[in-house]
Parts: sequence; C-alpha cells; structure tokens
Amino acid sequence: MNGLDAFLNAIDDVVWGIPTIVLILATGLLMTIACRGIQFTKCKMAFKGIFKEATEGHAGELSGFAALCTALSATIGTGNIVGVATAIAAGGPGALFWMWIAAILGTATKYAECMLAIKYRTVAEDGHVLGGPFYTIEKGMGAKWKWLAVLFAVFGAMAGLLGIGTMTQINGITSAINNVFDPQNAHIAFEFAGTSYSWATVIGGLFVTFFAGLVIIGGLKRISKVASVVVPFMAVIYVFLGLSVLIANLTAIPAAFGLIFKSAFGYKAMAGGAMGFVFKQITDAMQKGIARGIFSNEAGLGSAPIAASAVQTDEPVEQGMVNMTGTIIDTLIICTMTGLAIIIAGADLWNSPEIGGQGLKGIALTSAAFSTALGGDGVSVQFFLMMCLIFFAFTTILGWDYYSEKCLEYLTKGNMGPVKAYRWLYILAVLIGPYFTVNAVFTIADITNGLMAIPNCVSLIVLSGVVAKTTKDYFDRYPNGRL
Repeated sequence: MNGLDAFLNAIDDVVWGIPTIVLILATGLLMTIACRGIQFTKCKMAFKGIFKEATEGHAGELSGFAALCTALSATIGTGNIVGVATAIAAGGPGALFWMWIAAILGTATKYAECMLAIKYRTVAEDGHVLGGPFYTIEKGMGAKWKWLAVLFAVFGAMAGLLGIGTMTQINGITSAINNVFDPQNAHIAFEFAGTSYSWATVIGGLFVTFFAGLVIIGGLKRISKVASVVVPFMAVIYVFLGLSVLIANLTAIPAAFGLIFKSAFGYKAMAGGAMGFVFKQITDAMQKGIARGIFSNEAGLGSAPIAASAVQTDEPVEQGMVNMTGTIIDTLIICTMTGLAIIIAGADLWNSPEIGGQGLKGIALTSAAFSTALGGDGVSVQFFLMMCLIFFAFTTILGWDYYSEKCLEYLTKGNMGPVKAYRWLYILAVLIGPYFTVNAVFTIADITNGLMAIPNCVSLIVLSGVVAKTTKDYFDRYPNGRL
C-alpha cells in the first residue's frame, strides 16, 4: 500500500495546492463581505430558525430541521473524530487554527451556496425537487456554463462513491470497533497485500453495510427520518464527552491554545532560523487544516445545498441561514473539542517515532488522547468513542448517498435506472472500505472534495452579486428577520 499512498499524496498535493486554498478562503471572504458578515450579525436568528415548521403549500419535500439534520448527518462523521486526528498528526496543532479560519469564512459560504440552491432549484410536475450547485451553475450563470455543472456532478458522484461518503466512514467505524474489541489483532480473519484484518473488522464491516443498505434503498424520506433522530442524539453524547475532557483539564487549555497559534505560524521553527522548514510547517498546517475542515463541515463543497434545495419554503435566505449553523456546530464546536483533547494529551501521542513519539493516527490517536485526558483504564472511554463514531459515520454514509444520487440524477436527466444501480455500487464501496489504509481513504476523500469545491466556489464568486442582492432584498422586506 506504500506505493498507492505515495501516488495519492502526490495528487492530493496538486489538488490541495496554494491555488485551491486561496480560492476557498477568498470565496468565504467574498461571501462574508457580500452578506455583510451574516455569520456574525444573524447567528442568533439562524439558530432560532432551526425549528421553524415547514411552509405548507410551497415546493419541497423536507422541513428546515430535517434538511439541516440530513446535511449534518453527512458532515458530522469521521472528520470530527478521525479527520481532526489525522490533520494534527500530519500538519501539527496549527492545523486546528486553519480549520477555524476555514469554518468562520465557510459559514458565509455555506449560507450563500444553500440560499442559491433554493433560488435556482427545479421542481417537477409531481413535486419532486432537484437542486444544488449543478442547477445554480446552469440557471444562475447560464447554459454556456453547463459543462462546469456537469463537472461538479461528476466529482460529487465520485466523492460519494470513492471518498467522503463510503470508505472513510466505514474505515473509521471498523477501526474503532477493532480498537475496542481486538486492539492487538489477536484474532485474524485473513491477510491481504501484507496487511492482516481481524474478525472484529470483518464482522463490523458486514453489519454496517447491511444496515446502511436497508436505509439507502428506502430513499430520501427514510434517510431524513433516521438523520432527524440520530444526529441530535449522537451530537449531544459526543459534546458531553468532549466537555468532560475539557473540564477535567481546564488548566491545560490556555497552553493548548498557545501551541495551536504558535504551530499555525511556525513560531517555534522561526526561533531556530530554519525558514525553509517554517514555510513547510505553515503550508502543511494550512493544507491539512483547511482540507480536513472542508472534509468535516463541507462549507464550499456544494453538498449541503443539495439537501437544502428540498426544503418546503418560499424564502431562500431563511434556509440559507439555518444551514449555515451546521458549520458552527460541526467545526467550531465538535472539531474544536476533539482537537483540544488531542493537544492536551501531549505531543508524544501524535509525533512520529523518529522524534520520540508514538505516531498514532486516526481513531487510535483520538482514543488515546481522550483516555489520557480523562484518566482511568481508558476502556470505557474507547467504547463511548466507538459508539459515537459508529453513529457519526453511519449517518454520513446515508447523507452522502443522497447527495451522490442527486448528482447522478442530474447527469442522467432524471433517469432513475442508473441511480438505482449506483445504490448497489455505493453499498459495495461501503463493504470494501475497511480494507484500505486510513491514509489512503482520507487522501482519496481530500482529492474528490477539492475537485468538487473548485467549480462550486467559482460559481459563488461569479454569482456574488446575486447573493448580495437577494440577501439585502430579504432584510429590506423583513428588517427584524422573518424566522
């Protein structure tokens, strides 16, 4: 697998080079300016609108809350537990700072892309709704840009099938199960390409694939119904666990924040005068932090607008504000808790063995960090983390199937035959996901995420005037907000 990992890392470095990072941050900054800092000025109103009832008599299939939960089901996943750990292991504590920056700017991006998705959505005669960046590009930018819409839809289907939707999630689940039930790999089921796989991994993978298949075949209504129950429940459990870590280590939090800021700008390396290393440290932190931030909250990726477009509402701005709360919940709250726990636990966990560390990755790093921070034998902590990760990742599998199907539905012009066949391929990808390395599946996800984000961000920049005008028009009509 080393050769595959090296090949994927080379592609990842190109896709997530400086141009993509600048594009994503610039898009967030432009949307913040166009919407007059809506993530700051209308945050309270946005959270208030989460539980607003669906608007009867208007096109759409979901309430705002169900759409937000469907979007959160896709965003709150392994990125929050495993993704943060891999970002810190690869880019240092400074990666968390760049995740924050991406999230703060990305909140405005999430608002804009979801608002535009409702504004430009298409409603069939039977009430079936299809919307997302592909229609935003085609209808907002004009037919001559349809090639860009097609490109986004192709990348979206790829991301679901090969990256963020399937392999990363099931890989995280089975790694967590194996970490709890067979951490020493004492019960091997088989070996492949020099890697041994335990019975815990095999059985866990089969169970998750089976239950995911049952829900996926049921379509959007079943996915949103499951998400509306599971997402709030799992978020509360994980937040409680994260708060327990922070409360138990209150005195260590200031030092953790200091390390994050120093690492983000390479201060430690600067003191040594190694400017080449300084630049690499900063770019690594930026690349991994922003990439994992996008992986986690999906702001700018163009996925959440697909769910938002199905909301029963006649006011795009309202649902745009509701959806932007997802970025706050996902990254600024949940990812921050994970990152602080890992940093508080100590650098010897994530540093490579060559410099005196254990070099832990993925769920093993997060489990070790939480266990160290909370003390005790760590077994109960690992079990609770496993359960959280199972819920997180399982709902992400469901949410991304929906996104991918909508991308494919756009490409096939509504022909559901290929979509139904795609569902089985999607389930197959879940089945084989546990047998790839953690680095490989996350790198594949990073690549496909980056490819999705590029056409979506281009469309947001081009349509920034529409975003500003639509937002201003809404608040001119409803000075205090209609939510």
